Amino acid sequence: MTTLVSLPQPGTPPHRPRHRWLAAVVVVLLIAVPAGYLVLSAYQSRDSGKDKQRAAAATGLVWQWPSKLESRIYEVPVPGGSTYVAHYEANSWQRSTFYVQFRTSRRGLERFVEEAGGDPGALREGAPGVTGRQAQTVGWDLDAPGRRYAGIRVERPGERPDLAVTVDVTSEDRLRVYAVSTVEF
Repeated sequence: MTTLVSLPQPGTPPHRPRHRWLAAVVVVLLIAVPAGYLVLSAYQSRDSGKDKQRAAAATGLVWQWPSKLESRIYEVPVPGGSTYVAHYEANSWQRSTFYVQFRTSRRGLERFVEEAGGDPGALREGAPGVTGRQAQTVGWDLDAPGRRYAGIRVERPGERPDLAVTVDVTSEDRLRVYAVSTVEF
């Protein structure tokens, strides 16, 4: 008995399945990934100046932590773990002033005064700190009845900013700190 085996016709290539789905996926990825990247960067670029614009237009305290750059320039080291942090920056041709308020612990206050270049032992009740005019600029009421305040001024040499600090010591466990750093030109 003889079996017939058919041989492929000469001149025709062997059958290979087509991978059209793979080609479609590659094309979609080559188009979708760069398009998605462009949309994302355009969105980020559009929003990039809004925070800076909002800060520049502020006319009072902004309830957020100051940037590291602001803290370094004005030498106001807000201690970690502080709460209710707010700041405001006012600039003119003669001076730049940076207002900061926050709540902290006794240890946080000592660390703040030391890092600012002052002596925590010099912080005394009734001592001068933030002036009435400075407090009025941002709406601080540092003469509230029933509250006790302590103050300290840190005079820094050269062109470094001077720091005035007033602390509401009414609540011993959560002290309210009001600091004003001023640079004269």
